[in-house]
Amino acid sequence: MSEILLKPGREKPLLRRHPWIYSGAVAEVRGDPKAGEPIAVLDSEGRFLARAGYSPSSQIRARVWTRDPEEQVNSQFILNRVQHAGLENLRREEAIRLVHAESDGIPGLVADRYAETIVVQFLSAGIEYWRDEVLEALKQIEGVRRIYDRSDASVRELEGLARRNALAWGEEIDGDIIIREGDLRFIVDVARGQKTGFFLDQRDSRTKIGEITHNKSVLDCYSYTGGFSLAAVLSGALAVESIDSSHAALDLARRNVKLNDIPANKINWINGDVPVVLRGFRDSRRQFDLIILDPPKFAPTRAQADRAARGYKDINLLAFKLLAPGGILMTFSCSGGISPDLFQKIVSSAALDAGIDAQITDRLFQASDHPVSLYFPEGAYLKGLICRISS
Repeated sequence: MSEILLKPGREKPLLRRHPWIYSGAVAEVRGDPKAGEPIAVLDSEGRFLARAGYSPSSQIRARVWTRDPEEQVNSQFILNRVQHAGLENLRREEAIRLVHAESDGIPGLVADRYAETIVVQFLSAGIEYWRDEVLEALKQIEGVRRIYDRSDASVRELEGLARRNALAWGEEIDGDIIIREGDLRFIVDVARGQKTGFFLDQRDSRTKIGEITHNKSVLDCYSYTGGFSLAAVLSGALAVESIDSSHAALDLARRNVKLNDIPANKINWINGDVPVVLRGFRDSRRQFDLIILDPPKFAPTRAQADRAARGYKDINLLAFKLLAPGGILMTFSCSGGISPDLFQKIVSSAALDAGIDAQITDRLFQASDHPVSLYFPEGAYLKGLICRISS
């Protein structure tokens, strides 16, 4: 097996069980490892630390598979890891995350189940190396008719991998893929939708909507296919306006309205750029009782955090100015480069500039099928705040 030797003192993150080894920590590569190939990781004195998947093109040069010197990374190892990760999530839900990458001990792999369809993303060279073995493990899950590969995220380019969007195994998609979440049903477009087709990580927050929307006017920003909007209507919202820049997403949202037998006039769908629409509402002195901000990822990495912070502050400032007295802001960031502390500072700065007093009444996180390893804080990418302004 090929090896990488670390620079003196650079083994500390590994000893704290963090799964990433950055290129700057590597002193020497011994052998000629292929992209994704399992390699041994040694400290500066040649002592074994871990076995990891090698990625010669990425700043994350290797991702840890195991710290057991006796454990071999092979087909059976991959099968065991996938089965163990999905075991707790193979219960009643028909829409659920089966594998959550590093936090499930399978770096770079995401697997989401939508009824009879599993959607996978191979996001690192280390897991791409074992693609066939992963597909074989997922085929064994009862009731699965197809596996669709949405490995088209931009992060693959950083790993030296081409993007891929295609059926990987099983029956062609014939008709709509429909899931149920509580009392609502949603159509999931696994081939063209964002991420793997639906925002499973916001399940708990959609449930939370039911507790705070009754008899309120609601503005849902970055509404995608209407998850928050439909939940608000179902919970007795007086009126809902929903903004998204994607025609395709709004078309699917309207179909979701029809699927759930909701009158079409219950939600006003606005196709437009959220900051532009919000400024128009501000200029016309519109007000809302509840505003939801669930924007796309502004800062994939910490290096982009400063620029992203300005974008987050802008939309939160506009939202605060549109809230009626006693109004509520439900605001999120899914950017890995924005820490929870930084996000709170951004939102508080927006409230200060808006000239209002506000309280945090709740903190929101990704759903429990998106676990976070204690040793991998980067896995806690979704953070949200519910803020209530003073009357």
